[in-house]
Amino acid sequence: MNDLATFKKSLTFRKRLFKTSVSGLAISIVMAFGGVSVSHADCQNTGSFNNWLSEFKQEAINSGISKNVVASALNNVQFDPSIIRKDRAQGVFAQPFLKFAGRMVSEDRMRQGRKNLNKYSQTLANIGAQYGVPGEVLASFWGLETDFGVNNGKSATIPALATLAYDCRRPALFRPQLLGALKILERGDLSLGEMRGAWAGELGQMQFLPFEYNEFGVDFDGDGRRNLIKSAPDVLASAANLMRSFGWRAGEPWLKEVRVPNSMDWSQARLDNKLSHSQWASMGVSNADGSTLSDSGIPASLILPMGKNGPAFLAYPNFNAYLEWNQSLVYSLTAAYYSTRLAGAPRVSSGNGSVQPLSVEEVKALQKKLADRGFQVGKIDGIIGQKTRSAVRDVQQQLGLPADGYPKPNLINQFQ
Repeated sequence: MNDLATFKKSLTFRKRLFKTSVSGLAISIVMAFGGVSVSHADCQNTGSFNNWLSEFKQEAINSGISKNVVASALNNVQFDPSIIRKDRAQGVFAQPFLKFAGRMVSEDRMRQGRKNLNKYSQTLANIGAQYGVPGEVLASFWGLETDFGVNNGKSATIPALATLAYDCRRPALFRPQLLGALKILERGDLSLGEMRGAWAGELGQMQFLPFEYNEFGVDFDGDGRRNLIKSAPDVLASAANLMRSFGWRAGEPWLKEVRVPNSMDWSQARLDNKLSHSQWASMGVSNADGSTLSDSGIPASLILPMGKNGPAFLAYPNFNAYLEWNQSLVYSLTAAYYSTRLAGAPRVSSGNGSVQPLSVEEVKALQKKLADRGFQVGKIDGIIGQKTRSAVRDVQQQLGLPADGYPKPNLINQFQ
């Protein structure tokens, strides 16, 4: 594949793995890569790992990787059942936005973010001039992914990727990633000993997969290596390069908190509906402080992550780059919100009223009922994603309810 956009389009779904050390708690977000059916989660490995590894070594050599690198990286690699257990046992993270964002955009992470923005101010200014991505945007991912390099992960990358590339569940994804990791070694960006990260093969302070590392890694400190584990300039410039590949537009906003009225056409609040500030203002949408929206000339979508009574945001075209980084709406919205906070925005409002989120099991039950009635909800996983929101909005419209796409607990009993 020629670029990451092509790579991502070949995946039906992609979410990153990331960790946080807040209160000593490590949180994993499900990674469910496309091209593999759900049934493959129950597949069984039958062939010999050693035979598979021998074949892969020859493939790597044929692709241009030196025999020395292949031997040093793979000769002592063993199949690791613990990696498979982690892969099979991944859980779904389905917290509502206010709870998730409140936890992730902590006061400590705000302090560390400001500290690093100050520490690397000149580097970030240079990166901004070259790539057009503001420092606050880069710092938000840096903080959420690894707490600014504190929690990069400790798993040996090559054995993890070899295990996942051999495994029957997602070989089409991980075989190229293992080859990509060998290319990183071949180029000399990292040594084998340095190549440690997340259990699923992500590397460095921004948790790049090897493909991303090779395609978008930048040697910004000029030492001849793209070191995304130890070099902050390389880390930040590489993230900016990746965001630019996602279509980031220099000088434009990405997210803005707004206030919505008690009544409007709630079906307008969806990501694929981009309107001008004046159009939103005509529906009663205002700035968060209640003042009139001034026309920016840039269309925006209205996002109601917890429905009409919860917080509200206008999302601009640059928000799409956040969704390319991570297709989970709650993560992307949290990262974008974190960026605005670092840029000076106040803490988000709780909205216009109380919101009673559904439990994971309640969402699953709703998704199943929707799917049984022909609605496309995607995977029945307990996450209120875009397909589930769209289906809920359709049902709400059929029932004459406010069509904000966010289900109330009694919705499941209101339609047949």
